[in-house]
Amino acid sequence: MTTDINQRWGETVQHDIDDWDENSSARLFERSRIKALADEREMVQKKTFTKWVNSHLARVNCRITDLYTDLRDGRMLLKLLEILSGERLPRPTRGKMRIHCLENCDKSLQFLKEQRVHLENMGSHDIVDGNQRLTLGLIWTIILRFQIQDIRVDEEETKETRSAKDALLLWCQMKTAGYNNVNITNFTRSWSDGLAFNALIHKHRPDLIDYDKLQKSNAMHNLNNAFNTAERNLGLAKLLDPEDVNVEYPDEKSIITYVVTYYHYFSQMKDQQVKGKRIGKMVQSAIDNENMIQDYETMASDLLKWIEQTIVILNDRTFANSLQGVQQQLLAFNTYRTVEKPPKFMEKGNLEVLLFTLQSKMRANNQKPYTPKEGKLVSDINKAWERLERSEHEREIALREELMRQEKLEQLARRFDRKAAMRETWLSENQRLVSQDNFGFDLPAVEAATKKHEAIETDINAYEERVQAVMHVAQELETENYHDIERINARKDNILRLWAYLLELLKARRARLEASLSLQRIFQEMLYIMDWMDEMKVRLTSEDYGKHLMGVEDLLQKHQLMEADIAVQADRVKAVNDSAAPFARQDDDEYKPADPQIVGERMSHLEASYQELVALAADRRSRLEESRKLWQFFWDMAEEEGWIKEKSAVLASPEIGHDVTSVNLLVNKHKALEREMQARREYIDGVVGSGEELIDQQHFGAGKIRTRINEVNTQWDELEQLAEIRKKRLHNAVDLYQFFADADDVENWILDTQRLVGSEDVGRDEASVQSLIKKQQAVSEELNNYQTNISQLHDQAKGLGEEERESPDVENRLATVDQRYKDLLEMAKLRKLRLEDALALHKLFTEADGVEAWIDEKEQMLNTMEFGNDIEELEVVRHRFEGLEQEMNAQASRVAVVNQLGRQLLQNQHPNSNEIMARQNQLNSRWAALRELVDAKKEDLNSAMGIQNFHIECNETISWIRDKAKLISSTEDLGNDLAGVMALQRRLTGMERDLAAIQAKLDALQKEADKLAEEHPEEADAIRQKIAQIQDVWQELRVILKKRDEALGESGNLQRFLQDLDNFQAWLTQTQTAIASEDIPNNLAEAEKLMTQHAAIKEEIDGYEEDYAKMKEMGEKVTNGQTDAQYMFLRQRLGALDEGWEDLHKMWDNRQEMLSQCLNEQLFLRDAKQAEVLLAHQEHFLTKQDAPNSLEAAESAVKKQEAFMQTMEANDEKINHVCQFANRLVDENHYAADKIKGKADTIQDRRDGNRKLADDNLEKLRDALQLQQFLQECDELGYWINEKLLTAQDALPEGTRNLHSKWQKHQAFMAELAANKDRLDKVHQNGDDLIREKPETADVVNDRLRQLQEQWDELENTTQSKAQKLFDANKAELFAQSCDDVDTWINDIDTQVKSEEYGQDLTSVNILLKRQQLLEKDVDIKRQQMLELQNQAEVLRNEGSIVDEVDGKRVQVEESLASLATSESVKERFSQLEGPLSERRKMLEASKELHQFHRDVEDEKLWVAEKMPQATSRDHGNSLLNVQTLMKKNQSLRAEIDGHQPRIDEICDRGQAMVSRSHPSSDAIEHQIEDMQNQWAVLIDEVDARKLRLEDSEKAQQYYTDVAEAEAWMSEQELYMMAEERAKDEPSANAMLKKHEGIENTIEDYAQTVHELSETSRNLIAENHPESDRIATRQAQIDKLYAGLKHLAEERRGKLDETLQLYQLNREVDDLEQWIAEREVVAGSHELGQDYEHVTMLQERFREFARDTGNIGSERVAAANEICDKLIDQGHSDAATIAEWKDGLNEAWADLLELIDTRTQMLAASYELHKFYYDCKEVLGRIQEKQQSMSDELGRDAASVTDLQRKHTTFEADIQAIGSQVVAVQEDANRLKCAYAGDKAKQIEQREAEVLEAWNNLNMGVEGRKVKLGDTLDLHRFFNMQRDLMLWMEGIIRQINTDERPRDVSGVELLMDNHRSVEAEINARDESFAECIQLGNSLIERQHYASKDVEEKLVQLKEERKTMVDTWERRWDFLQISQSLHVSFFSSLQYSC
Repeated sequence: MTTDINQRWGETVQHDIDDWDENSSARLFERSRIKALADEREMVQKKTFTKWVNSHLARVNCRITDLYTDLRDGRMLLKLLEILSGERLPRPTRGKMRIHCLENCDKSLQFLKEQRVHLENMGSHDIVDGNQRLTLGLIWTIILRFQIQDIRVDEEETKETRSAKDALLLWCQMKTAGYNNVNITNFTRSWSDGLAFNALIHKHRPDLIDYDKLQKSNAMHNLNNAFNTAERNLGLAKLLDPEDVNVEYPDEKSIITYVVTYYHYFSQMKDQQVKGKRIGKMVQSAIDNENMIQDYETMASDLLKWIEQTIVILNDRTFANSLQGVQQQLLAFNTYRTVEKPPKFMEKGNLEVLLFTLQSKMRANNQKPYTPKEGKLVSDINKAWERLERSEHEREIALREELMRQEKLEQLARRFDRKAAMRETWLSENQRLVSQDNFGFDLPAVEAATKKHEAIETDINAYEERVQAVMHVAQELETENYHDIERINARKDNILRLWAYLLELLKARRARLEASLSLQRIFQEMLYIMDWMDEMKVRLTSEDYGKHLMGVEDLLQKHQLMEADIAVQADRVKAVNDSAAPFARQDDDEYKPADPQIVGERMSHLEASYQELVALAADRRSRLEESRKLWQFFWDMAEEEGWIKEKSAVLASPEIGHDVTSVNLLVNKHKALEREMQARREYIDGVVGSGEELIDQQHFGAGKIRTRINEVNTQWDELEQLAEIRKKRLHNAVDLYQFFADADDVENWILDTQRLVGSEDVGRDEASVQSLIKKQQAVSEELNNYQTNISQLHDQAKGLGEEERESPDVENRLATVDQRYKDLLEMAKLRKLRLEDALALHKLFTEADGVEAWIDEKEQMLNTMEFGNDIEELEVVRHRFEGLEQEMNAQASRVAVVNQLGRQLLQNQHPNSNEIMARQNQLNSRWAALRELVDAKKEDLNSAMGIQNFHIECNETISWIRDKAKLISSTEDLGNDLAGVMALQRRLTGMERDLAAIQAKLDALQKEADKLAEEHPEEADAIRQKIAQIQDVWQELRVILKKRDEALGESGNLQRFLQDLDNFQAWLTQTQTAIASEDIPNNLAEAEKLMTQHAAIKEEIDGYEEDYAKMKEMGEKVTNGQTDAQYMFLRQRLGALDEGWEDLHKMWDNRQEMLSQCLNEQLFLRDAKQAEVLLAHQEHFLTKQDAPNSLEAAESAVKKQEAFMQTMEANDEKINHVCQFANRLVDENHYAADKIKGKADTIQDRRDGNRKLADDNLEKLRDALQLQQFLQECDELGYWINEKLLTAQDALPEGTRNLHSKWQKHQAFMAELAANKDRLDKVHQNGDDLIREKPETADVVNDRLRQLQEQWDELENTTQSKAQKLFDANKAELFAQSCDDVDTWINDIDTQVKSEEYGQDLTSVNILLKRQQLLEKDVDIKRQQMLELQNQAEVLRNEGSIVDEVDGKRVQVEESLASLATSESVKERFSQLEGPLSERRKMLEASKELHQFHRDVEDEKLWVAEKMPQATSRDHGNSLLNVQTLMKKNQSLRAEIDGHQPRIDEICDRGQAMVSRSHPSSDAIEHQIEDMQNQWAVLIDEVDARKLRLEDSEKAQQYYTDVAEAEAWMSEQELYMMAEERAKDEPSANAMLKKHEGIENTIEDYAQTVHELSETSRNLIAENHPESDRIATRQAQIDKLYAGLKHLAEERRGKLDETLQLYQLNREVDDLEQWIAEREVVAGSHELGQDYEHVTMLQERFREFARDTGNIGSERVAAANEICDKLIDQGHSDAATIAEWKDGLNEAWADLLELIDTRTQMLAASYELHKFYYDCKEVLGRIQEKQQSMSDELGRDAASVTDLQRKHTTFEADIQAIGSQVVAVQEDANRLKCAYAGDKAKQIEQREAEVLEAWNNLNMGVEGRKVKLGDTLDLHRFFNMQRDLMLWMEGIIRQINTDERPRDVSGVELLMDNHRSVEAEINARDESFAECIQLGNSLIERQHYASKDVEEKLVQLKEERKTMVDTWERRWDFLQISQSLHVSFFSSLQYSC
């Protein structure tokens, strides 16, 4: 290979060369680009080979890092070869010297040569020197030898063996065949997307890769996936990196290296999978059957064993816990009976035959017949067989029962699934609902959201019961051990989880909603506060500071209130801010209803406003205080002046009072005024002082202030004088008025006492008279004591002043007081006498009061007693009469006591005897009258009860008759259809039996009525009316029954018509309601659904058209000529039906128009939403773009933007469609035109805005791309310059060994620099253009250009310096070597020119032409080199360098110079080359023309061959659409052939031209032209023939299409006919029946279509169509299908009729069950009465209810059972369901009857219980009444106590009647306690205990009161005795202490006699004293409640007695002394005389 030296001499020579070839720079750039690509490929190979080597060296734990350096020493290379070959190689030489490395490398190369590996131009020194290309070549050679060479794939067709590379490629193609997007044609681009690697792995290990998820566009992912999977799962080293493969042209060798690893791995895996086959044969000898006995025993044993085992299995009752399992067991059981059992039965027969045969043979041989062992006899086998069949029968029954149980569980599970699905859907929807936080942004919206949330909570809480219902179903399944209970529980848990999650969401939403509501309320509060503060600011900035003090004070008060409000608002502001503070925090993650910043701003604004308000308030207060100071003084002075004037007027008043109180009040007021004056003086001084201060401050009103002060001082002095004068006047008036006040008090007391003693009240009873007497005694004592007060009044009058004392008023007042006092004393004496008389009278009347009070009470009760018309009330009254009789027996004894007392009083001749007798007679007469009243009332009660019982029986009879009438009336509905008429006739037949019983009842009532009318004439009219009413009801019943019988025969046809009319009207109303719906669809699905439903309604309306016509016709017939009101009403109904029919069509049309508009609107909204989504995506894309920072990013961004804009253009069609659709809707006056127009305009504006923004972005991205391209060019050039600069800076060699090669390399380097100079210029040019176009980039561009220029200058300088140094180093040697190179080149060129090779094909010819062009260019270049060498030779000669060179080189240089000397010969050699070169060019061009012709002909033949299969295809399509498509393709092919004809003609013309020029290959050319034309003609003929075949196929496919449509229609109808859908109710069954009739009519009409198809098929068959047989078959199928469809229609009609009958029965059964259920509610009621009256009422009502239920229910149930039996007998398909309904109905009826019996018993028991409660309550009430009536009064004296004792005795007699009632209560309680337990028993015991406790308490109270009354009587007797004794002793003491003194002895003796009589009287009283003391001591010993009083009285009595005795003794001593004195005095007188 020669070296170019065309740039050896520097820039001068280079400039010449550039002038010679101006395109050399472009070629050099291309070469550099190719070199860069080659370097890149070498880098990839290096990485791949390094990884490959490491993958093998890893076996010996070795590794290399750099392929070039680590292989230099040869050691790793030897190890690699050992591993690959498996042979032992020579040990490597140790040492690191070059020679050691060369030796090791030689060993490796020698081993390769031994392995017949060809290594061309490669030595060990290349490896040691690290030659990159040769090192890579070595590794590749090793890979080929040891990895690829052994790959062989033999082709089955050609039997050829491909090369290793082709074999590997073929293996890859075979393994990846059929994989999408995988087409391996080479080892470069076919592997770029990574799918081929994934396909290889997936082919052998499909479990590792999911190939279907891989995408061709995601190459990096595919490559990473394949490489990582191979490394991780297959252990294949990752030799390639994805970025090295994902390029345009991956490195072929690297790909092959990596793919080979796949080949070897999968080949080994295949070998390991092939394993040996298992061969096994089992040989089993046949059973030896030589001995028949052994056979029998074996067979018998086996059969018996099988029977026993089978019996055990059959007796097993362990069934599968699932429906399928039980069905499988039942199937297995049936299999046993049909498969397993029959062979055993045959075996049993064979055993009998075998035994018989065996015994026969033995008998024939005169042997003893064989007898089987015990247990194996035939009889034993037969018994076992019977047990088997019995077990079989029992298992069948058990299996079927278990099957029924499992079916019920499955139904329950389906019910659970259905409910669970509904609950899950509901919960999911509500979770979605409560997950939304659309609360609004103001308080009303949030409050509305709160209310909505509360409604949601209410709905959700109400839904809990439904969730619990699902839980109960699941619990029931779990209880029944359902087989799939885990799924049920899982779903149940899921529902509970959803429910809990829903509650959690609901709670969280409630918290968020409350937070939003709180915040909105805070905001509202802030607004209120701000408004208030704005209002306050206006008021605080007012300039009004008051016109006077009141104004200022008012303003200050208002301001104070404002300040208080402001202070209050501080807390409010603080509270609001504190409340808002949590919402303003941004550091937590809690839910924030609003932006915290906004909340904070509002808080700050509120606080600032408040501070401003506070400042304004303070400022205004200071101003108001200054204003108040001025007005306060004037106000104070005016106030003081007014006060002085006011007080002066008071002091000047002449009033001194009119009594003591008023005078004292005036005195006190005057004192208060004096104190007030003193206090006021200080205040006035203060005010004056403030005035003085104002004067001192030189106030502008100082003069007025001084005058005001003087005036006030003067007025104050006058006020003090007036006060002193008034004080004296008041003190004088006090004494006078005090006298009059005391006199008034005395007179008032006298008047009060006078009213008391002058009262006419002498008492109403004894107690009141006693009280009045005591009061009179007190008044008398007070009169005596009041004399001192009269005396004090006279003394006070004397103490008055002289003027007042002598005044007439004082004297008159004293006289009046004295006179009134005397009158009062006289009146007191008279009153005392009157009271003593009244006391005697009242004692007499007290005795009769008790009896008369009781008589008054009972008379009032009897007089108010009324007998109602209610039997229950009469029962209560009768019960009360029984108690009254007992009470009267007790009160009779009291009347006797009263009479006895009266007689005793009359005998005593009481002063009021007349009154006593009158009172006694009155009592007796009233008692007799009470007796008569009670007897009369009792008689009235009995009469009323008899009448009421009669009325009750009459009412029951009337109810019975009316029930029958109702029953007949209730059958009117039964007459509405034929079935009802038949049922009615049966009911009326049974009704006649009941009428006889009613007639008998009527006769009995008539007799009783006659009897009652005679006994009660006053009730005769009512009784006769009742009987008449019964007769009327009876006649009505008979008339109704008669009319009903007559109407039954006429109602048949009319009822059918009315039923049809009712059904039609119901359908019409329902349809009108459905059409009249105002539902507006909210989305497209709803709109389409509504349109579909509306169309279905239209079909239904059309289906009812015929029914409507028939009904009209029937209606005309029915109403024609009828004048009855019912028929007139029917005619009106028909008229309304016509109007409804017309309205229905109008409504349908209106609704159709509305729904069409709604559908269009929803379509527009859907498209608009899609358009908005597109626009939103576009806007998002356009707004999210960033400026690119690299060339790749810029290119990617531009491509992405352009692709996006292309997508926008593609989407513009959708947006235009939306706008056009909107315009069309607006033009059609759509009801939402404005909304649609607005949305369309919005979409249009957004589209235009997006387009403008996209254009702007694209422009910016292109600018950025241009800048990044420039920067990239600068970077690449900069990198290149730096790299070249390093090369240029390499040090020069020290010797001259490689000097020439260095010079050559440097010359090439300099040429490369010169070639890249244009790059620098181009970069400069691009930078200038960029600055000119984009001035904003000037700074960046200029900076980069400056840096590049500096780098380039440095590179050029370095390169020139190095070139000069190399050239100067050895010029002569360089010159010689250059000459040798030129000579060698000329020889090589001469050889090439003489070559005879002109190419074998077009490709090789083109290559030779390119070489020819290069050769011609090299000749020109070498010619220039020769000129340069000549110039160089001249230089060398001139410099004399030859002399200085060494000897060895001198000769060489001289020879070179000699050769140059003969330059003419060199020129001649160059000129000789020109001719051969020109001739060779011509030959190559001619060869190219020939090969080009051959290539074109072959291409056209290939084109014809490619189109020929399409033209000759026999695929004529298998459908009409395919045929039409093929026809279009054939037409396209024909058009393509016509368009390709000019190309064929052009090729033929070129061939003919070559033939005409006598081309050497003319014959071959003509042959090819002819062959091509023949193939072309055949192609055209085939296309025309295919056209005819396709037309025939089109006819057949059209027929097939029509047949398919007919078949599809009939199949659809068949599906409808075969559908198991059943009507949901009776109306839907009628509707389905009518719809089926319409379908049947449609099927009949479709016969014409089938006939037309038949005609078409016959025509095609007649035309001998190729598919005639198939057509005939299809037509036969259609005919058969149509016939089957008609048959199915008939079957479905029968099913629909059965369904209708079933629903009619279901309606009847449901009505009856509902009626039973309603009755069960009443019968099952737990209401047993609240009290006695209530339970009595319930019992009567329930008797009536039970009678009605039994009469009506029995008839209805019997009728329903009759219908069920009839349908079952007819073989109804739902006979089982009907039977179930029948059983359920009968069971419900039986349950109802049982409930009625149960409730009857419960009511009877409740009646007994409540009657007991009632009796207890009544007895307890009487006891409490007696307890309350028992007075606590113990009497005021002995007489009253005696009276009370008498009354108490009467009371004790009264309560004896209650005792008998208490005993009855105890008996009832004992009986009821035996019948009840638990709470009821406790209540009974409690009630009994309450009565007994009350009774005992009453008895104890009575006994205690009796004892107390006795004690009280003793007490009063003691007090009376003690008082009498005390009074007697006081009289005796007064008598003893008399002041009478004896005057003489006789007088003394007389006094002594009197004194002795007193002693006798005292002694006579000793017994009284003893009795009194004994009684007192007895009371004290009994611990009487008045023991202290008794003891005191006893002490007083003893002391007084002792005093009396002492006084008598003293008097007796005195008398004795007096007697002695008088006797002595008399004796002395006598003596004196």
